Amino acid sequence: MEASTSSISSLCLLFIFTLIFSNSVAATRFNIPRLSPIRGTILREPEILQETILSDDFETFYYNQTLDHFNYRPDSYSTFQQRYVINSKYWGGGANSSSSPILAYLGAEAPLDGDLSIIGFLPDNAHRYYGKSIPFGSREEALKNTSTLGYFNSAQAIADYAEILLYVKKKYHAEDSPVIVVGGSYGGSLASWFRLKYPHVALGALASSAPILYFDNLTPQDGYYSIVTKDFKEASETCYQTIRDSWSEIDKVASDPDGLAILSKKFRTCNPLKNTSELKDYLDSVYTDAAQYNEPPRYPVTVVCGGIDGGAFGRDILSKIFAGVVAYRGNKSCHVNAPTNESETDVGWRWQTCSEMVLPIGIVNNTMFPPSPFDQNEFNSHCNSLYGVPPRPHWVTTYYGGYNIKLILQRFGSNIIFSNGLRDPYSSGGVLENISDSVVAVHTVNGSHCLDILGAKESSDPDWLVKQRKIEVEIIEGWIAKYYVDLKELKSTAKETYTFRGYN
Repeated sequence: MEASTSSISSLCLLFIFTLIFSNSVAATRFNIPRLSPIRGTILREPEILQETILSDDFETFYYNQTLDHFNYRPDSYSTFQQRYVINSKYWGGGANSSSSPILAYLGAEAPLDGDLSIIGFLPDNAHRYYGKSIPFGSREEALKNTSTLGYFNSAQAIADYAEILLYVKKKYHAEDSPVIVVGGSYGGSLASWFRLKYPHVALGALASSAPILYFDNLTPQDGYYSIVTKDFKEASETCYQTIRDSWSEIDKVASDPDGLAILSKKFRTCNPLKNTSELKDYLDSVYTDAAQYNEPPRYPVTVVCGGIDGGAFGRDILSKIFAGVVAYRGNKSCHVNAPTNESETDVGWRWQTCSEMVLPIGIVNNTMFPPSPFDQNEFNSHCNSLYGVPPRPHWVTTYYGGYNIKLILQRFGSNIIFSNGLRDPYSSGGVLENISDSVVAVHTVNGSHCLDILGAKESSDPDWLVKQRKIEVEIIEGWIAKYYVDLKELKSTAKETYTFRGYN
């Protein structure tokens, strides 16, 4: 992405925030598929991560952040240290003569350091309760109950961003510098919402793979899994059919007295299976992960189907399915139910989806998966049992909007790019049509989740991806150019008024 953003980044300050979430999938649909621009457990090219962390281009800072932006109780004025990272290598200065632009990356479900190695549109900042931006002194204290978790929500997060951005502009004497916020997935939603809520702070937003319409039943609940199914069916009809037939075959084998033991051996499980849900959930995560992050040049869906159709471990259905797992995740000593410790990611994402980020994703008929519809009442009961408070499934559309979005945003919204790849299952909840001249949709037929903001690979990036990035950069350059014209006119008018009143 460096080459395609050079015209912007040669004069800009790169600025970063991030989040961390989990990628578990439950048969009861209590857990929501991962919202992140990068894979959670499969870190691509980890050697790049180490190199990036050590790069002198990045400086880490901590801001004394307000705990609660929306209350005036004495405890609301408590503060915590919020991490942000700045790359000023190409900074052209914030003085009146230059007022160089600032690009702020509002991160999503990955560690800050991980995003630095992957995100290519610009390098990154930190979301409260994740990474090193922990209120209440420790992670254990911050995550221990709903009294402390109550400060953990998107509205507080974007208010954090507004406060830090204004602070950084003042610190760099860049009060007139235009700010462009960029984010992918959940971070993409934050970027679009930030532009709507804080237009005086951000000139524009690039919201990559932001499923802002997957709330409050704006999108059919099976949109996500319908696209996963479509991806696999387009890759290979026989692969799709094998997967579709495999669920009943798993149940059939499991019905035998030694069925679970047979399945455990067949799939090399790390521990003996206690039920078929363990295996089905794992396979679900393989297929959804491959579809969501189906990026070139590897194209994981094709890799999985190549394994399934190749039948390297046998010609029966379950042997083919296992071959697909091995093709994608490697020929490991064990798969499925590996021992894990619950992380801050698990706790954080579970809280957010049980409070405000309620994406009603379910599986109905006509997919390659067994039906598992989303039941709001059941989900409410589950979350209530965990936290003692129910989710607010209507809050996102109440606070940020969503219904009749074209009618509403064309009247007051501006300078937002909603970018999507149509092979991304979350594109089913994305904005895919232009809303106005400056609230635009840029999508590619073959793109996957947040592909446009990942690092450019000149040797393997297809032309359609290069073109998508180029279009986005040209739109942003247009916003910035118009801003400078308006700024010059404003200052000229102010000077003339000052002179006319006799203050010269």
